[in-house]
Amino acid sequence: MIYPIKGGAPTLTEQRDEVVRLLQDPNFDGDVDELLQRADDIAAKIDQAARRDARLRALKAASLPAGDPDPDTRREEPGMQPDDRGNPHPLTVAEAFVRSKALENFRANGKRGQFSVEGADFRAAPAGTVTTTTQPQQNTRVPGIIPQNPDFPLLVASLLDRQTSDGTTLEYMRDVSGPQATWNKAAVVAEGADKPKSGPFLFDLISTNLKTVAHWVPITRQAADDNGQLMGYINGRLTYGLEYKMDREILTGNGTTEMQGILTTAGIGAYQPGVGSTDVKLITVRKAKTQGELALYPPTAVVLNPMDWQDIELDEDDNGQFRVIANVTDPGAPMRLWGLTVVTTVAMAAGTALLGGFRTGATLWERQGITILMTDSHAEYFTANTLVILAERRANVAVHTPQAFVKITFAAATS
Repeated sequence: MIYPIKGGAPTLTEQRDEVVRLLQDPNFDGDVDELLQRADDIAAKIDQAARRDARLRALKAASLPAGDPDPDTRREEPGMQPDDRGNPHPLTVAEAFVRSKALENFRANGKRGQFSVEGADFRAAPAGTVTTTTQPQQNTRVPGIIPQNPDFPLLVASLLDRQTSDGTTLEYMRDVSGPQATWNKAAVVAEGADKPKSGPFLFDLISTNLKTVAHWVPITRQAADDNGQLMGYINGRLTYGLEYKMDREILTGNGTTEMQGILTTAGIGAYQPGVGSTDVKLITVRKAKTQGELALYPPTAVVLNPMDWQDIELDEDDNGQFRVIANVTDPGAPMRLWGLTVVTTVAMAAGTALLGGFRTGATLWERQGITILMTDSHAEYFTANTLVILAERRANVAVHTPQAFVKITFAAATS
């Protein structure tokens, strides 16, 4: 029971009884329309209170299904925490691994044997266990030319268009027509006159296969039981190592025993200051950008060695002011140069750089995302209570438009 405070606001029941009394009073001489409106409002409030009470009683009578933990007592594991807005965040490789059913079964089995967890992209979806497909693998052939779509990445791989391959063999058409100025014959013609024919268009059919990039690290059984340590191993050592190697392969892979590197692909452009040039690196990048624009493939990004980017950022004018960096206290500012996204990596040799329309010129094809495997079946590790965690991925680069790239060679420093 709820007992109203004497002298306080009338309860809903008291308001109802008051309106009922006035409606029944044949001598009521007040505003009838207002009285009817009060009656409707009170009836709606009573109905809402009744429905709320019914929902409350139904909720209290409901029970959780067997095996479902009470959310108030559930212990959150690494990778289970929501984001700042309370929504589940996209999983990293390590989070997906420690939350996988395969790892749970492996631990329940005494950490014996081998298992793996893979996904096309752990950052976008939860991982599942590896299964063997019964369908024959098909070669992947890339149709047409990939359009440009600028990006703002941290890695070289993020600059490229990224697609998933269904097989292990990759076939694509590489445009070897040369600069558009040599084959574009479009012109204004008089009525009834013959129209010009553009060309020739030259394409090479490139056939290659996806390459496997992999490495492993040892981990003790005790560390493997600790989800925090396990995620540290996967993110801090295995995943980082694969990403670093992927960047190096995209830039300088030999195309035979390794992935196809952009810098080793025939037909890309090149820019180097002339003999005796005093152009600083800042100016060299700007002139190389013009060369890319003249080839009708607008550049979107430039990849630099950290030492070369340091020279550009520390370049000063005659007044000792930095030309590129306006505020040295803002480390989070986007890295941009002449409108281009800047990516720095030690995978690029010092003294050189790669500029281009990356999404226009190349596509990174991946057979799978990063696959994580764990086993106790390695050498003497079983008797030493040591496990092995292995990470691998299969991918290759299709450089279908070499003319979209310009290799920059900076002038040697002069004293």
